[in-house]
Amino acid sequence: MKQIFSVLLSCILSWQVLASTQDLDAFQRTDTDSDLSQLVNQLPKTKLKKMPSLVEKIAHINNEKTHDVLQFLLNGELFYTKANKTVVHAVKADNSLYVLTDVLTSEMLVPVEKSKLRKVKTNNRLRGSIRSYIAKIDLTDEDKNIRIKAVKQLLDNPSDSGLSAVQELISKEKDKDVRELMNITLLLNQLKKGKHAEKIAAITQLEDTLEPSVKNAMVSMLEALPTESKTDEQKALAANLSKVINNIESKRGVFEVIENIFFGLSLGSVLLLAAIGLTITFGVMGVINMAHGEMMMLGAYTTYVIQLAFPNLIEYSLLMAVPAAFLVSGLVGVIIERGVIRYLKGRPLETLLATFGISLILQQLVRTVFSPLNRQVQAPEWMTGSWVINPVFSLTFNRLYIIIFSLMVFFTLLLILKKSSLGLHVRAVSQNRDMARALSIKSDWVDAITFGLGSGIAGVAGVVLSQLTNVGPNLGQAYIIDSFLVVVFGGVGNLWGTLVAAMSLGSINKFLEPAVGSVLANIIVLVGLVLFIQKRPKGLFPQKGRAAD
Repeated sequence: MKQIFSVLLSCILSWQVLASTQDLDAFQRTDTDSDLSQLVNQLPKTKLKKMPSLVEKIAHINNEKTHDVLQFLLNGELFYTKANKTVVHAVKADNSLYVLTDVLTSEMLVPVEKSKLRKVKTNNRLRGSIRSYIAKIDLTDEDKNIRIKAVKQLLDNPSDSGLSAVQELISKEKDKDVRELMNITLLLNQLKKGKHAEKIAAITQLEDTLEPSVKNAMVSMLEALPTESKTDEQKALAANLSKVINNIESKRGVFEVIENIFFGLSLGSVLLLAAIGLTITFGVMGVINMAHGEMMMLGAYTTYVIQLAFPNLIEYSLLMAVPAAFLVSGLVGVIIERGVIRYLKGRPLETLLATFGISLILQQLVRTVFSPLNRQVQAPEWMTGSWVINPVFSLTFNRLYIIIFSLMVFFTLLLILKKSSLGLHVRAVSQNRDMARALSIKSDWVDAITFGLGSGIAGVAGVVLSQLTNVGPNLGQAYIIDSFLVVVFGGVGNLWGTLVAAMSLGSINKFLEPAVGSVLANIIVLVGLVLFIQKRPKGLFPQKGRAAD
């Protein structure tokens, strides 16, 4: 019985200790705010000579507002009101008044004149200490990106306080990327201020880094060395610097080529989406559709309208816009084919003029409904930012997704044309229309569905373009000529040819633009295509069989 009683007593005591510990932890967490408030409220009445100790106490408070208070103090934006000594963040507005925010509660206060405020006192020595405190706060933040940002700031603008903080924290850093960046920062400081042997060692260790600050520092150091009458140490330093700079330049050159290829593929993906619909309509019906660019414009405006209609669903707007743009542009395409083009079969000049007139009508219709001003489509958060591979090379998410999406559309269309009954009918009509009719294929409806399919894909291309440029009535006109060039270069009616031609033209453009400019690059590409067509009039992948003639 005594044993049972002792066990119960120990359990009760343990529970009470645990409860008191939890209460103490909770008190300490909430007391952090009260400690910060108490210290911040002492700033107005603290003399300058006692300010360093007070700021040090503030810096050691584990609170998310601590960083802001120190940053405002460093920037000279920390004031207090003369009336009630409230510490505020003050920024001068256009009307000579100061906009006030309570630093503790983040509450907006009534703007006042400067005469009613007084700045919290600082001096150069105190500002140096504040920089050190801010560096330590950022370098010990739980967010890896904040730590990386803090180290990069020190890499670009090193300070003794920041470097000492890095030296103190590098052994405790667990993340590999942050630790490597910290090491580069210390090595760069060693390169600038170390002895000769330390400089040579730092150069050797920095040989593989691609941080721009490292290369700039090495170039500046090499330029600062005398051109003549160098000592042996200076000669060795110059030789090592030149070798490492050349190695860095060669590595940067490789990544610049890869970057050009990436941007070329992203441009080629847009051209692919713009031209793929034109390929099947031109290949099946032989119609030069000058209104194809306006189908892209309608798709872009569909995206804009969806974002207006569902402002709270921006993250899903593109997913909603893709099928909506396909249906809108596809339906307009079917109406154009049924209402105009089917009456002009066999008359290519009249068809060209008619579709050109339709393009002008659609442009004016959009100007009437949406005004001639360009509209901006907001990008979802998942399409913003970039995937950083290294300091000199990154892949923007919007272009990466566009490449993936265009390839998905291409292979989906290829699968439809190869495996479905619609695709069989489309291929039959494109190869021999009379024989297809003899086999009871309704070529008129195949034409309508094909034209609608091509226009729908153009609408999807408009959704993509809305993420790269502003949406306006003339959006499609910038891509219609390039679309025809892709179709002719790849081979009329050949989807694989369209893919190869789009990616080739996009990549060639991106490699030429840095050297000769965008306008001259387009001229060179156009002249090259003209010469190519002289040799191969049917493109890279010409049609085979009877329909080829």
